[in-house]
Amino acid sequence: TQSTWGSKAEPQPDGSYKITGNKIFISAGEHDMAANIVHLVLARLPDAPQGSKGISLFVVPKFNVKPDGSLGERNGIFCSGLEHKMGIHGNATAQIVMDGASGSLVGQPNKGLAAMFVMMNAARLGVGNQSLGLTEVAFQNALAYAKDRIQMRSLSGVKAKDKPADPIIVHPDVRKMLLTAKAYAEGGRALAIYCTLLLDKEIHHPDEKVRKDSAEIVALLTPIVKAFLTDNGHIATNACMQVFGGHGFIKEWGMEQFVRDNRINMIYEGTNTVQSLDLLGRKVLGNNGATLKKFGKIIGALIAEEGVNEKMAEFINPLAYLADQMTKFTTELGFKGFQNPDEVGAAAVDYLRVAGHLVFGYFWARMAQVALREVAAGNTDPFYQAKLQTARFYFAKLFPETATLMRTARSGSAALMDTDAALA
Repeated sequence: TQSTWGSKAEPQPDGSYKITGNKIFISAGEHDMAANIVHLVLARLPDAPQGSKGISLFVVPKFNVKPDGSLGERNGIFCSGLEHKMGIHGNATAQIVMDGASGSLVGQPNKGLAAMFVMMNAARLGVGNQSLGLTEVAFQNALAYAKDRIQMRSLSGVKAKDKPADPIIVHPDVRKMLLTAKAYAEGGRALAIYCTLLLDKEIHHPDEKVRKDSAEIVALLTPIVKAFLTDNGHIATNACMQVFGGHGFIKEWGMEQFVRDNRINMIYEGTNTVQSLDLLGRKVLGNNGATLKKFGKIIGALIAEEGVNEKMAEFINPLAYLADQMTKFTTELGFKGFQNPDEVGAAAVDYLRVAGHLVFGYFWARMAQVALREVAAGNTDPFYQAKLQTARFYFAKLFPETATLMRTARSGSAALMDTDAALA
């Protein structure tokens, strides 16, 4: 739907519209893998108000569809060029031209942006899942390579006495890179599945309050899924490429492709900065933190349940501390933002990452809770020991970045905005 808002829609006597204009950056915008391609297009009606309040949404098919559902004549919508991209070469990113193309209105006139966001919010969750998949596949490849590749000896003594060197998985920093990807993949999967359950409840639950609360929580989590998972994907795919050393940098092993393919996920469907502004400015401060407090109650219930369990302390204590800090942190940023909106813009990206860790911390604590119960019940499946080990790594090595992020978020906008000489 990335059209220039100069696209125009002319009403026709039969209730359809003739649309003229352009669209850019349309993933799979032209191909021959389907009989028809149906485009969503934003365009202006003749009497539309200026700005975003005058945008309407239309469907424009490549081939017009007859009343019986069969394909009719070619519509006036064409691919005028393809983008040459850093990654995602598996689809053709098309430039589209419409010249009197026949289209149909979706929803109400001049309400196109709101209608489009139904699709956009689903796409944002999908983009998070793209990075989740790339994080996982990069991890699996790097883990196999680290077990097989031999180089140097372990700092703490020879581990593979039958080989001229030890597998690189014995080295602490290699393990850090592998576990970073694993922790971000498994935390991301827990969040993605949780959002899927919320969406099911939002649409199908018989209780109206549950439907409303589920919609509210998934709206809060959507920018975190989109931005936190894709930023983590960038960190993880780069770390896994690093495990391969020079072999990661060449095309032969495929690791550099994961890095390239992930990079777009931080950009499209709203850049991660836009997601951060949406989270802090709209989803959190927009209702004075009411939705954040609802999610805080979910976290609080887990803390109350496990707060006196010594075996859970290493997971619950840091989560409880951050949950308490988050309230003060949010209130402080809201007050500063009320006085100067640039304060929100300066803090938003750091804020989203802190919120992401709050959410991941909750899910990692829950996973640790389940794993401890299974182990206590005599379950010897190594899956549960692996979960506990990864949870300990997450809370020891990744979660603590929240302290730095809160400090930089609190440092204000002046160091960014009073820089005209530096950026002259």
